[in-house]
Amino acid sequence: MIERRSFGSLGGANHGWLDAKHHFSFAEYHDPARLHWGALRVWNDDTIQPGTGFPPHGHADMEIITYVREGAITHQDSLGNKGRTEAGDVQVMSAGNGIRHAEYNQEPGVTQIFQIWIFPESKGQLPSWGTKPFPKGERSGQFVALASGFEGDDDALPIRTSARVLGATLKAGETAEYRFADKERYGYLVPAKGKIDINGVALEARDGAAIHGEDVIRVTAGEDAELILVDAAA
Repeated sequence: MIERRSFGSLGGANHGWLDAKHHFSFAEYHDPARLHWGALRVWNDDTIQPGTGFPPHGHADMEIITYVREGAITHQDSLGNKGRTEAGDVQVMSAGNGIRHAEYNQEPGVTQIFQIWIFPESKGQLPSWGTKPFPKGERSGQFVALASGFEGDDDALPIRTSARVLGATLKAGETAEYRFADKERYGYLVPAKGKIDINGVALEARDGAAIHGEDVIRVTAGEDAELILVDAAA
Protein backbone atom coordinates (compact mmCIF):
# COMPACT_ATOMS: atom_id res chain seq x y z
CA MET A 1 0.00 0.00 0.00
CA ILE A 2 1.30 3.40 -1.00
CA GLU A 3 -0.82 6.45 -0.22
CA ARG A 4 0.06 9.76 -1.82
CA ARG A 5 -0.30 12.73 0.50
CA SER A 6 -0.13 15.79 -1.70
CA PHE A 7 1.73 18.87 -0.51
CA GLY A 8 -1.48 20.87 -0.85
CA SER A 9 -3.27 18.55 1.60
CA LEU A 10 -0.75 19.08 4.40
CA GLY A 11 -1.55 21.02 7.53
CA GLY A 12 0.51 23.99 8.56
CA ALA A 13 0.77 27.65 9.43
CA ASN A 14 2.65 30.66 8.11
CA HIS A 15 4.09 32.71 10.98
CA GLY A 16 5.95 35.15 8.74
CA TRP A 17 9.41 34.17 9.88
CA LEU A 18 8.43 30.48 9.57
CA ASP A 19 6.27 28.82 6.92
CA ALA A 20 5.59 25.34 8.29
CA LYS A 21 3.88 22.41 6.59
CA HIS A 22 3.01 19.30 8.61
CA HIS A 23 2.74 15.78 7.18
CA PHE A 24 1.35 14.66 10.57
CA SER A 25 -0.66 16.27 13.35
CA PHE A 26 1.48 18.95 14.98
CA ALA A 27 0.91 22.10 17.05
CA GLU A 28 -2.54 23.48 16.13
CA TYR A 29 -2.96 21.12 13.16
CA HIS A 30 -4.84 17.97 14.16
CA ASP A 31 -5.93 15.20 11.80
CA PRO A 32 -6.93 11.91 13.47
CA ALA A 33 -5.98 10.07 10.25
CA ARG A 34 -2.48 11.53 10.34
CA LEU A 35 -1.30 11.20 13.94
CA HIS A 36 1.80 9.15 13.13
CA TRP A 37 3.00 6.41 10.77
CA GLY A 38 4.31 3.53 12.81
CA ALA A 39 7.05 4.96 15.03
CA LEU A 40 7.34 8.04 12.79
CA ARG A 41 5.64 10.87 14.68
CA VAL A 42 6.50 14.15 12.91
CA TRP A 43 7.61 15.27 9.47
CA ASN A 44 7.65 19.04 9.20
CA ASP A 45 8.60 20.93 6.04
CA ASP A 46 9.89 24.29 7.33
CA THR A 47 10.99 27.42 5.49
CA ILE A 48 12.84 29.77 7.85
CA GLN A 49 13.55 33.39 6.98
CA PRO A 50 17.11 34.74 7.39
CA GLY A 51 18.03 36.05 10.81
CA THR A 52 15.22 34.14 12.53
CA GLY A 53 14.67 30.72 14.06
CA PHE A 54 13.44 28.70 16.98
CA PRO A 55 14.37 30.19 20.38
CA PRO A 56 15.44 27.86 23.23
CA HIS A 57 12.81 25.21 23.97
CA GLY A 58 12.75 21.74 25.46
CA HIS A 59 12.25 18.17 24.24
CA ALA A 60 12.28 14.76 25.89
CA ASP A 61 12.11 11.11 24.75
CA MET A 62 12.19 11.71 21.00
CA GLU A 63 14.71 11.13 18.20
CA ILE A 64 14.79 14.37 16.21
CA ILE A 65 16.47 14.35 12.81
CA THR A 66 16.87 17.53 10.78
CA TYR A 67 17.63 17.30 7.06
CA VAL A 68 18.67 20.60 5.52
CA ARG A 69 17.28 21.13 2.02
CA GLU A 70 18.55 24.64 1.39
CA GLY A 71 20.77 27.05 3.31
CA ALA A 72 21.98 25.96 6.74
CA ILE A 73 20.73 25.62 10.31
CA THR A 74 22.78 26.62 13.37
CA HIS A 75 22.19 24.64 16.58
CA GLN A 76 22.98 25.35 20.25
CA ASP A 77 21.81 23.28 23.21
CA SER A 78 21.91 22.93 27.00
CA LEU A 79 24.70 20.32 26.77
CA GLY A 80 27.01 22.95 25.32
CA ASN A 81 26.87 21.63 21.76
CA LYS A 82 27.11 24.12 18.93
CA GLY A 83 27.09 23.36 15.22
CA ARG A 84 26.05 24.39 11.73
CA THR A 85 24.48 21.89 9.31
CA GLU A 86 24.44 22.68 5.59
CA ALA A 87 22.14 21.67 2.74
CA GLY A 88 22.26 17.94 2.02
CA ASP A 89 23.44 17.04 5.52
CA VAL A 90 21.66 16.03 8.72
CA GLN A 91 21.82 16.58 12.44
CA VAL A 92 20.45 14.19 15.06
CA MET A 93 19.29 15.07 18.55
CA SER A 94 18.35 12.27 20.94
CA ALA A 95 16.29 14.21 23.47
CA GLY A 96 16.50 11.49 26.11
CA ASN A 97 15.51 12.58 29.61
CA GLY A 98 15.45 16.23 28.57
CA ILE A 99 17.35 18.80 26.52
CA ARG A 100 16.85 22.44 25.58
CA HIS A 101 18.03 23.73 22.22
CA ALA A 102 17.73 26.60 19.78
CA GLU A 103 17.95 26.53 15.98
CA TYR A 104 18.53 29.63 13.88
CA ASN A 105 18.96 30.54 10.25
CA GLN A 106 22.05 32.72 10.29
CA GLU A 107 22.40 32.62 6.50
CA PRO A 108 21.74 35.51 4.08
CA GLY A 109 18.87 33.62 2.39
CA VAL A 110 16.06 31.33 3.46
CA THR A 111 16.77 27.94 5.02
CA GLN A 112 14.53 24.99 4.25
CA ILE A 113 14.52 21.86 6.39
CA PHE A 114 12.70 18.62 6.94
CA GLN A 115 12.41 17.95 10.67
CA ILE A 116 11.59 14.34 11.45
CA TRP A 117 10.66 12.92 14.85
CA ILE A 118 10.73 9.18 15.60
CA PHE A 119 9.70 7.55 18.88
CA PRO A 120 12.70 6.03 20.73
CA GLU A 121 12.61 2.41 21.84
CA SER A 122 13.36 3.31 25.47
CA LYS A 123 12.84 6.41 27.57
CA GLY A 124 14.94 8.31 30.07
CA GLN A 125 18.38 7.95 28.47
CA LEU A 126 20.96 10.73 28.50
CA PRO A 127 20.46 13.27 25.70
CA SER A 128 22.93 13.67 22.85
CA TRP A 129 23.46 15.62 19.62
CA GLY A 130 25.55 15.16 16.50
CA THR A 131 26.00 16.33 12.93
CA LYS A 132 28.32 15.43 10.06
CA PRO A 133 28.74 16.11 6.35
CA PHE A 134 27.74 13.32 3.97
CA PRO A 135 29.45 13.03 0.56
CA LYS A 136 26.88 13.92 -2.04
CA GLY A 137 28.25 11.48 -4.62
CA GLU A 138 27.58 8.40 -2.50
CA ARG A 139 23.80 8.82 -2.67
CA SER A 140 23.73 9.29 -6.45
CA GLY A 141 21.43 6.62 -7.87
CA GLN A 142 20.96 4.79 -4.57
CA PHE A 143 19.63 5.15 -1.03
CA VAL A 144 22.26 5.86 1.63
CA ALA A 145 21.59 5.77 5.39
CA LEU A 146 22.06 9.22 6.94
CA ALA A 147 20.76 8.33 10.41
CA SER A 148 20.20 4.81 11.67
CA GLY A 149 19.55 2.64 14.69
CA PHE A 150 20.72 -0.53 12.90
CA GLU A 151 24.06 -2.28 13.30
CA GLY A 152 26.11 -2.14 10.14
CA ASP A 153 25.10 1.40 9.17
CA ASP A 154 28.44 2.59 10.48
CA ASP A 155 28.64 5.80 8.46
CA ALA A 156 25.19 7.01 9.56
CA LEU A 157 24.53 9.19 12.58
CA PRO A 158 23.16 6.99 15.40
CA ILE A 159 19.54 7.11 16.56
CA ARG A 160 17.99 5.13 19.41
CA THR A 161 15.26 3.35 17.51
CA SER A 162 15.08 0.63 14.87
CA ALA A 163 14.70 3.05 12.00
CA ARG A 164 16.66 4.55 9.14
CA VAL A 165 16.59 7.98 7.54
CA LEU A 166 17.94 7.62 4.01
CA GLY A 167 18.80 9.98 1.19
CA ALA A 168 19.14 9.51 -2.56
CA THR A 169 19.58 11.67 -5.63
CA LEU A 170 18.37 10.51 -9.03
CA LYS A 171 18.93 11.89 -12.49
CA ALA A 172 15.90 12.03 -14.79
CA GLY A 173 15.10 8.48 -15.89
CA GLU A 174 17.13 6.79 -13.15
CA THR A 175 15.61 4.20 -10.79
CA ALA A 176 16.61 3.31 -7.23
CA GLU A 177 15.27 0.44 -5.11
CA TYR A 178 14.91 0.01 -1.38
CA ARG A 179 14.00 -3.29 0.28
CA PHE A 180 12.25 -3.35 3.66
CA ALA A 181 13.20 -6.05 6.16
CA ASP A 182 9.56 -7.18 6.25
CA LYS A 183 6.09 -5.99 5.28
CA GLU A 184 5.35 -4.80 8.82
CA ARG A 185 7.74 -1.87 8.42
CA TYR A 186 6.40 1.63 7.84
CA GLY A 187 7.99 3.76 5.14
CA TYR A 188 7.49 7.43 4.40
CA LEU A 189 9.14 9.05 1.39
CA VAL A 190 9.23 12.71 0.35
CA PRO A 191 10.94 14.09 -2.76
CA ALA A 192 12.62 17.29 -1.64
CA LYS A 193 12.97 18.12 -5.33
CA GLY A 194 11.70 16.64 -8.57
CA LYS A 195 8.86 14.47 -9.84
CA ILE A 196 9.01 10.72 -9.22
CA ASP A 197 7.08 7.48 -9.59
CA ILE A 198 7.11 5.06 -6.66
CA ASN A 199 5.70 1.62 -7.49
CA GLY A 200 3.33 3.25 -9.95
CA VAL A 201 2.29 6.16 -7.69
CA ALA A 202 3.23 9.61 -9.02
CA LEU A 203 4.61 12.22 -6.61
CA GLU A 204 5.44 15.87 -7.04
CA ALA A 205 8.12 17.66 -5.04
CA ARG A 206 7.28 17.80 -1.31
CA ASP A 207 4.40 15.32 -1.57
CA GLY A 208 4.51 12.45 0.93
CA ALA A 209 4.18 8.73 0.22
CA ALA A 210 2.97 6.62 3.17
CA ILE A 211 4.19 3.06 2.58
CA HIS A 212 3.14 -0.15 4.34
CA GLY A 213 2.96 -3.81 3.36
CA GLU A 214 5.57 -3.46 0.61
CA ASP A 215 8.68 -5.65 0.25
CA VAL A 216 10.44 -3.34 -2.18
CA ILE A 217 9.92 0.16 -3.49
CA ARG A 218 11.21 1.20 -6.90
CA VAL A 219 11.54 4.93 -7.39
CA THR A 220 11.98 6.34 -10.90
CA ALA A 221 12.71 10.02 -11.44
CA GLY A 222 10.74 11.90 -14.07
CA GLU A 223 13.21 14.75 -13.58
CA ASP A 224 16.28 15.24 -11.42
CA ALA A 225 15.16 14.40 -7.87
CA GLU A 226 16.35 14.51 -4.27
CA LEU A 227 14.68 11.98 -1.96
CA ILE A 228 14.38 11.41 1.78
CA LEU A 229 12.98 8.10 3.06
CA VAL A 230 12.21 6.95 6.59
CA ASP A 231 12.01 3.21 7.31
CA ALA A 232 10.43 2.82 10.77
CA ALA A 233 9.07 0.10 13.01
CA ALA A 234 5.40 -0.30 13.84
